[in-house]
Amino acid sequence: MSALRQVLDHAATAPPSCGRVHVVAIDGRSGSGKTSLAREVTSAWGAPLVSMDSIYPGWSGLAAATDLLVEHVLRPLSRGEQPIVPTWDWLADRPGPRIPLAVTDRLVVEGCGSTVGEAADFAGTRVWLDGPADLRRARAIARDGAIFEAYWEMWAAQEERVFGTDGTRSRAHLVLESVGPT
Repeated sequence: MSALRQVLDHAATAPPSCGRVHVVAIDGRSGSGKTSLAREVTSAWGAPLVSMDSIYPGWSGLAAATDLLVEHVLRPLSRGEQPIVPTWDWLADRPGPRIPLAVTDRLVVEGCGSTVGEAADFAGTRVWLDGPADLRRARAIARDGAIFEAYWEMWAAQEERVFGTDGTRSRAHLVLESVGPT
């Protein structure tokens, strides 16, 4: 069964997890195919997408991004309030604009840290996507180029700390192994 089918099947049976909203969150290590799978889910499910890449406050901001997601998107959404996506201006290395997010009854969140800590409580379908380190690294560098290559080790160390402390993979509803190019 395809990864998309597994996610959609789980989401179909999960109750709303963020107020009246069904949230699918796709987490895992960098380069595992989260963005590609999230785009497929978003398209098939008819839901908006929040990418953690827009939220991370710089290259050392993996741990801080989850709190930003909860504070500005998930918690307000759970209370029926307007969620605002905080963004990071990567070129200027400072906070970017806050973007209102239109959500009806479904939302997809993707990226490293999207199911860490309190964020997990708001996700009715938690997906962990992983793959071999060499494949993930090759994908990430192909996607983001030399910029990410310079930060790969630093980012991987953050992933190790955040995911290790949190036990993120073990709390996923679905653990999927990424194979082949994305």
